[in-house]
Amino acid sequence: MLRLNSADPTASQNAYARRPQPSSAAPPLVLQPMTSQFDVVIIGAGAAGLFCAGLAGQLGLKVLLLDHSDRVAEKIRISGGGHCNFTNLDTTASNFLGDNPHFCRSALSRYSPSDFVLLLQKHQIAYHEKHKGQLFCDRSAEDIIRMLLTECAVGGVTRWQPCAVTAIRIAASRHDGTSTGSYEIDSEHGTIRSAAVVVATGGLSIPKIGATDFGYRIARQFDLPIVALRPALVPLTFDAQAWAPFAELAGLSLPVQLETGTKKDKISFLEDLLFTHRGLSGPGVLQISSYWQPGTPVRINLTPQHDLVTLLSQAKASSRKLVANELAATLPSRLADAWVAQGPSLGHDWRRPINEASDKAVTALAERLRRWELTPNGTEGYAKAEVTAGGVDTRCLSSQTMESTQPGLYFVGEVVDITGWLGGYNFQWAWASGFACAQALAAKLLPARTTTASD
Repeated sequence: MLRLNSADPTASQNAYARRPQPSSAAPPLVLQPMTSQFDVVIIGAGAAGLFCAGLAGQLGLKVLLLDHSDRVAEKIRISGGGHCNFTNLDTTASNFLGDNPHFCRSALSRYSPSDFVLLLQKHQIAYHEKHKGQLFCDRSAEDIIRMLLTECAVGGVTRWQPCAVTAIRIAASRHDGTSTGSYEIDSEHGTIRSAAVVVATGGLSIPKIGATDFGYRIARQFDLPIVALRPALVPLTFDAQAWAPFAELAGLSLPVQLETGTKKDKISFLEDLLFTHRGLSGPGVLQISSYWQPGTPVRINLTPQHDLVTLLSQAKASSRKLVANELAATLPSRLADAWVAQGPSLGHDWRRPINEASDKAVTALAERLRRWELTPNGTEGYAKAEVTAGGVDTRCLSSQTMESTQPGLYFVGEVVDITGWLGGYNFQWAWASGFACAQALAAKLLPARTTTASD
């Protein structure tokens, strides 16, 4: 059975109806779950779900927000070192990948980073730009969470947490055989009926904070295709024996240029790299990991800001320092020492004064640093991945509304096959897709509700 959980904040929202107690002579009656009625049920109280719920409620819809955890928005809470990189001022569709990355263009154009900034200003949340358009909270990510919960409260959103969902189905037909056009959801708090269901359950990344495959299972239940899932924005790992010379560099960081792919699929990033005991991490590696394909190499320029061939040639003509000492002028000394130590295995002796090294050896050293090519054996997986690439195929979703080809079933946020770069882009996709969905729900359901009431 499909399962998820959610929140029930007050006793008045208890979804069980209690019958009058029988006489002492009769056996006790079991509590019978009642059916609750909502315009829309949103499954998942993360960034996209909370934002969509608050908007939909404020547009006049009766909204129920469910989540399997007793806490909300854990990914917001831990992001940006606890300060939440909540958007990026430079967001465009080119900052996203997927089978059809242009799918995100419509939603992003209708809800921009400046729109979200206005919401923060309304709630008097202080923020700052840190790097390349990335915006962070001055105080804490908790400010964003409280803001989203406040917006939900203003919209009269009902929230049940934790609340396991055991089944989702299309409501039975009417007696005359016509469709009811609604859904029934069985949960720990009883059966829920709604005209629409929004799946905002996120991906598989960081299971320790509650990530599950629930959203993908809902999609499969209704025969919606899933683009292959994989960890993204994730550290890369290497064969232990091959990585041994570099394992001792764990903790060392430096700015580099990373590249992967060939021809039209080639992509590169100029960001920091971090050595780890098992491989490489840091912003640049996380970025390139989303594009890296298993079995293919990653190419790294360890000195992107220097013409190392020229610098070493000049040093060879005027210096008697060791090669490692000359390298230390442009590289961290630990990395310079580790690099020079590789010389014998590559047919070169770099452990000598630079003026005694051959021109061929100096050129080879500079070229290897400029184009270090290595092939990862994998990644650190979902446990350390910031997001999940792949997801519900956008070919079965409307880019205007987020509604799937299954009428009344919507998907927003990370569960969709849209993955942003590192730097606040994925949160902006959560806000933009949630906004598009909420607007579409109101446009579709409010007129229908008015018509039903008048009938």
